[in-house]
Amino acid sequence: MRVVLQRVSEASVTIEGKVRSEIEEGLLILLGIEEEDSEEDIKWLCGKIAKMRIFNDVNGVMNDCLLDVDGDAIVVSQFTLHAGTKKGNRPSYIKAAKPEVAIPLYEKFVKRLEQELGKSVGTGEFGADMKVRLLNDGPVTILVDSKNRE
Repeated sequence: MRVVLQRVSEASVTIEGKVRSEIEEGLLILLGIEEEDSEEDIKWLCGKIAKMRIFNDVNGVMNDCLLDVDGDAIVVSQFTLHAGTKKGNRPSYIKAAKPEVAIPLYEKFVKRLEQELGKSVGTGEFGADMKVRLLNDGPVTILVDSKNRE
C-alpha cells in the first residue's frame, strides 16, 4: 500500500462538476492499493499518517502532526501509484489491485483513518474521473510505502 501525503492549505475533489470533499489545513492523501495489501498495512499506514510530524509548530519547525493541528484529510484512490515503468514508455498497472480487492481495502483505510483522527475524512469516489485541486503548503509531499517501512 502506498500513499502520497501532501500537506495542504486547502484541497478539494470534484466529480462531474460537483464538489465531493473539501478541506482547509490538513492532508490530501493519494492511496494506491496492491493485491497483497492487508488490514495490517492499513493499521500501520493510518497510525503513521495521523502522527507524522510534518506541520509547523509555533516556531515554524515541522514538529506537529495532523492530530496536533486538528487538521482534516481527504483520501483519494490512485491506482497509478503502482505504475511499473521499467519497460517502454507506457506504464503498466499490473501491480494495482483489482476493484473487488481494492474497494473494500479503500473503505477500511478511510474508516481506520477516521478512528485515528477522531473525525470524518473526506473522500473521492473509487474509479471515478475526479478533479483534485490543492494548494500544497510548503510544499511538503511525502511518499510512504507499507512494504518499505523506513
